[in-house]
Amino acid sequence: MKKLLVVWFSLALSLPLNGHAQIRETIKRFSNSALTQQDAANGIKQALVKGASTGVDLVSKVDGYLANPEIKIPFPPDAAAIETELRAIGLGKQIDQVILSMNRAAEDAAHDAKPIFVNAIKKMTITDAISIVRGDSNAATNYLKNGTSAALILKFQPSIKSSLEKVKATKYWTDIVTTYNMLPLVTRMNPNLSEYVTGKAIDGLFVMIGKEELAIRNDPVARTTDLLKKVFGKVSLSPAGTK
Repeated sequence: MKKLLVVWFSLALSLPLNGHAQIRETIKRFSNSALTQQDAANGIKQALVKGASTGVDLVSKVDGYLANPEIKIPFPPDAAAIETELRAIGLGKQIDQVILSMNRAAEDAAHDAKPIFVNAIKKMTITDAISIVRGDSNAATNYLKNGTSAALILKFQPSIKSSLEKVKATKYWTDIVTTYNMLPLVTRMNPNLSEYVTGKAIDGLFVMIGKEELAIRNDPVARTTDLLKKVFGKVSLSPAGTK
């Protein structure tokens, strides 16, 4: 029964969520094959590392955030009045510079996420793996989100702050806020830019990891290693305990 369960959860990731009949049929065909728990766990961990690493690589390159409409960081919503007023008086270029620099800061800081993800993945148990398989199409992404969000915020905030200063976002932000606060009849404001960019950068990172998870689940081409193909694909499996 244990062997059948392991085969079930390792093969299920390669099937659409509505393919329960196909899962049962696949189990019948592979019920005489053996896949060790260690193989299954390692395969799921490898899939997570691949998805997280690819997601980080995608967002940490130039325009990784800025050129992607799904994750581009906009002007802070709670400072909408600043954007509206300053664009109205011809300072749209300065507003655009702030938006550019915020996205550049997120791209620059994103590299720091990879070791945090790898550390969380190493702690995964067989129980975690089964829960991921029984979950929906972003179960692995949610596992990482639940296990890493606090650490990401702690790690990202100083990195974002440093990156904001490096790309002069802090200066651009200070300049436009100062300009806005000098306008007559406005309520003075100065939202926390570092906190805002940190949150949006992390949100965007998980969006991209979610896309990679979906690809690994549904597209055989995305399974780029022998272990991923063995665990998630319909291939002949070695007897338990053999190498």
